[in-house]
Amino acid sequence: MIEQMIAAHSILVKIFLVFLVAGIAIPFMTAKNPAGFKKASFIYTMIFQALATMIAFAGIVVIYAGHSGWDTASIVMVVVWAALMFIEIKKYKLIKLSDLHNRNTHLLLKSAFFKISLVEVFLVVAMVVLMILKAKGIVAL
Repeated sequence: MIEQMIAAHSILVKIFLVFLVAGIAIPFMTAKNPAGFKKASFIYTMIFQALATMIAFAGIVVIYAGHSGWDTASIVMVVVWAALMFIEIKKYKLIKLSDLHNRNTHLLLKSAFFKISLVEVFLVVAMVVLMILKAKGIVAL
């Protein structure tokens, strides 16, 4: 049963990673449409938060149902999750409150969206690699 919960958590992380990579295209798909960029950013943020929350919930269920306790890896995952949520909320709030009809602001926010998305992908990939290394016994957390 624990293996199934870990598998579900792993699948959610993979779906999340694909979603993050696909989200990198948003600034390019809405290049000429500031209103579309704002709307796409809102939809992206809502899906981001839903997936991240599902991942966190599945992970916490694994921790408690598996009686594994809060080891260092679990704490690192929670910190990464909190950082991802914080970054994403700040990014959307900035886009929501900005005047995107100003061309320079629109270009700046598209660039920021792209760069922040790359940072988010890096954080998730780093956590996945860390957990793979832990599972193989290469890293002891």
